[in-house]
Amino acid sequence: MTQQQLDPAPATVPVAEPGAEPRPPSARLRAAAPLLTTLGLFAAVRLTGVVAMSVAASLTGKRSGTLLGRSWDSLWYLRIAANGYGRSVHYRPGIIFNDLAFFPLYPGLVRAVRTVLPLSGGATGILIAWTASLAAAAGIYAIGVRLYSRPVAVFLVLLWGLLPHSVILTMAYTEPLLTAFAAWSLYAVLTGRWIWAGTLASLAGASRPNGFAVAAAVLVTAAYEVIHKRGRNVSHRLWTGAAIAPLGWTGYVLWVGVQRGDPLGGYFDVQRDWGSRFDFGVGALRVVRKLLLKGDPFVFSVTLLIVAAAVLLFALLVAERAAPLPLIVYSGVLLLIALGGAGFFPSKPRFLLPAFPLLLPLALALARTAKARPRSALLVMGALAGLSLTYGTYLVAYAHRPL
Repeated sequence: MTQQQLDPAPATVPVAEPGAEPRPPSARLRAAAPLLTTLGLFAAVRLTGVVAMSVAASLTGKRSGTLLGRSWDSLWYLRIAANGYGRSVHYRPGIIFNDLAFFPLYPGLVRAVRTVLPLSGGATGILIAWTASLAAAAGIYAIGVRLYSRPVAVFLVLLWGLLPHSVILTMAYTEPLLTAFAAWSLYAVLTGRWIWAGTLASLAGASRPNGFAVAAAVLVTAAYEVIHKRGRNVSHRLWTGAAIAPLGWTGYVLWVGVQRGDPLGGYFDVQRDWGSRFDFGVGALRVVRKLLLKGDPFVFSVTLLIVAAAVLLFALLVAERAAPLPLIVYSGVLLLIALGGAGFFPSKPRFLLPAFPLLLPLALALARTAKARPRSALLVMGALAGLSLTYGTYLVAYAHRPL
């Protein structure tokens, strides 16, 4: 990892000199045009997926709004938003579903938005997810431009929008919210805005259990900066941002622990009751063994391929030094949580959806291909779009498996 990748570089958007004439609106619009175009392409891809899913839903006698806004975990979040915490379901012996497993920021936002907009819970959840997806795409674009170039940034955003599980980005789920906070927190780290980085990392940590990956990236990078400077000339903003970063995650985990009578272990007991625990990948290996020896449904096999691809992409990310330290830590922690967790195996690709830095090697390769052979790059993106939309539609409308 080079020092150039870690130290803040000049801001992506030029800053006017003191006393300089402000740029007219037309100039600002021209400067923002590449970002707006990228967001438009991202929105077009995801809306095409919604249309495909809606057609499939109508053919199977289902309602697209229900599939997008009231599927699986979405129902738990909406109940929390409406009634608060306190629901527990005895699923089978040894498995108890308790809503304390779900972090509070997303249902809190649903409740807040519903107080000002006349929307149903599901529609509100979808609105928040779509808004967060666009904010996440903008943050991913900003990071791509910061590290490389506009073409790389465009491909990075589009690849993220075309992942096999990107249908989640248009559903009432928390991954878009986590990714939005993560992308902008990591961008703040790259640009030396430590208080913003810590604040956004704290919000990411209040969004999902694996949101702690953002705080880990902030803390590790801050520690690197302190060690590199030997503790001298370290801004108080760095210390403040590092102190804020883990508060969202640790605050909720400790609160659940107090509710359960075990401040340090109560939240993890709730996860174990769901059948979800960190076992260093033993449970995942059992599933892989079953797949290899006996075969299993289609979704499990695709999940195995996606997880294997994620491991390969992380190895490329590190080997090619394609990303700076905070992005590597963030992706590595997300990958570690997904691989080491013993929860529902087909959910692992969803847990990896926020790990957008893993796509940097592919974005770099596609940018080079587009420059030399644009038709080839277009063909690859078209094929990815077809696979993503087809598989996403299958997952939501036909698979009948928890996401």
